Amino acid sequence: MKLSARSALIVAAAATVVVGSITAVGANAAQQQPQSVAVTPAAATAAASTGGLRIAYYDQWSIYQNAYYPKNVDAIANNLDYLIYDFENIDPTNGTCFEATKASDPDPGGENDPNAGDGAGDSFADYQKSFGSDISVDGTADAFGMPIVGNFHQLQELKKKHPNLKVVLSLGGWTYSKYFSDVAASDASRKKFVSSCVDMFIKGNLPSQGGYGGAGTAAGIFDGFDIDWEYPASTGGHLGNHTSPNDTANYTALLAEFRSELDALGGKHYSLSAALPGGQDKIAKIQTDKIGQYMDFADAMTYDMHGAWDATGPTNFQDPLYSSPSDPSGTIPPGTEKYTIDNVIKAYTKGDSAYGIPGGFPANKLTLGIPFYYRGWTGVPAGSNHGLYQTATGPSAGKTLSGNVPGVAMYKELSGVVDNPSDTFYDPTTQSAWFYDGTNFYGGSSAQSIKARTDYIHCNGLAGAMMFSLYDLDPASTLFNAVVNGLGASTPGCSTPPTSTTTTTTTTTTTTTTTTTPPGSCTAAAWNAATAYSGGAVVSYNGHQWTAKWWTQGEAPSTGGSGVWTDNGPCGGGGTTTTNPPGGGNCTAAAWNSATAYNGGAVVSYNGHSWTAKWWTQGDVPGANSQNVWTDNGAC
Repeated sequence: MKLSARSALIVAAAATVVVGSITAVGANAAQQQPQSVAVTPAAATAAASTGGLRIAYYDQWSIYQNAYYPKNVDAIANNLDYLIYDFENIDPTNGTCFEATKASDPDPGGENDPNAGDGAGDSFADYQKSFGSDISVDGTADAFGMPIVGNFHQLQELKKKHPNLKVVLSLGGWTYSKYFSDVAASDASRKKFVSSCVDMFIKGNLPSQGGYGGAGTAAGIFDGFDIDWEYPASTGGHLGNHTSPNDTANYTALLAEFRSELDALGGKHYSLSAALPGGQDKIAKIQTDKIGQYMDFADAMTYDMHGAWDATGPTNFQDPLYSSPSDPSGTIPPGTEKYTIDNVIKAYTKGDSAYGIPGGFPANKLTLGIPFYYRGWTGVPAGSNHGLYQTATGPSAGKTLSGNVPGVAMYKELSGVVDNPSDTFYDPTTQSAWFYDGTNFYGGSSAQSIKARTDYIHCNGLAGAMMFSLYDLDPASTLFNAVVNGLGASTPGCSTPPTSTTTTTTTTTTTTTTTTTPPGSCTAAAWNAATAYSGGAVVSYNGHQWTAKWWTQGEAPSTGGSGVWTDNGPCGGGGTTTTNPPGGGNCTAAAWNSATAYNGGAVVSYNGHSWTAKWWTQGDVPGANSQNVWTDNGAC
């Protein structure tokens, strides 16, 4: 089982540009006892949000064959909180951050080259490629004599237009993780590595190359770092990666060093995040109960769970949300679980004793990864379920914009399939999508599967969603918009495995008595535009009490906008309605409360009837809500 978070996308980066005689290529694509490492407790990091955080990766090499520029991000940047620019490499000789223009060995051949990423990078794309007015964020061509050009300058312009957007630099990735174990191995090596990265990319002291760069030329572009070590203490990464059982503790210590040096800069808060593995075998090598204190958020790479590395199948979902008894794949040793998003999230937050995972990672700092690309097979018979769980003759044919790598394709390359209702299928058990045209099978995202995942994010108190990657999108940004809309949905529904239930509704006549309490003063704290509110927070505003449905900041309570606020009515007034069934019977279930968040299956009483929530809800009145979340069980 190959569970590489970036591999197929990174290998799809084989777009070249000639600079003199240099060819620059987009580059990336059993518990063991660790040594004891003393780690300084983190200073207070900014608390991640609950449910609404929107994070997306922008690939360094997007500007080549795909012609996807920071200008393309401009149209959607208002719906992003963090843009993560990936990837920078580790100098194999000096153990530092560095800049160079040197091609990596691209896949598929690069997968068999243990030195595929050694010394590779693309400083040309970063700060030496001139942008014309037609592809620049501000519509102005790069001029002679500018200190930097390239992606870095375009990111400067993007931040000018979108001052609330945070831009973070990612280190590592599938091809560039070889030397993480070395730079994390000791206190001295950690300090050397981290200080070099801070100096180059936060202080902006880029090396002078090709007439660009120099002291301070990149200052102010990046708001922090994203650490993408694939994977600590695991042999499941790229061939040739250095690993050690001490990586487990050293990974925590490396994050602590980044946090310490970023905090020491002062002046502002710098973000620290990490891309985290999506398999219990790799999660077991991470101190899930310790790393969260150093990070603002972390992105669980909840995709690449099945793909055409199993060339003859069976076909399967790339990112199953839940398990299915029909899933023919094997279990993850030494436990009996399979690869699912739910298993990954629970392992980080609650732990998994079968794999020695302690859990303890804050749910409201963990995002769920959503792919914008697809894993595919060809020569797939229909079988009994439109190609699902069937044999195959091999990986699906490679696509041009994906670097002609077999078994992977971008959303924009599958027009006529992923946007064709007749080829689109959804499994209610795994709550996942697949696409089948009679020969080719693809696993990946659909509007319905994305909604299930954004519902899951809300229901499990997660921070939000991470999207990989933007250059996979079509011009309409279809999948991106589905994620944003799902995260901002007014009544997110809980995504839980379906159960068979039979409901009998009885119609009776009820009597209603209304008791009105004289208006009083608001007891909840007044809403403040500068305060970040998590789901369930109660505030007062304009004489009414309001409850936040999910994370929000700066949006004044109202019944319009994104629908984040539920109006609980006037403070101290508005009346209380109690309804009794004929004969004076009483409801035994607790009365419905607009301020309470209910999970699917919760039973309440309201207007003399018993009601059951079908999924997560807050503020939706039983019997009167547009989302039809409540099932009327009849009179009490």
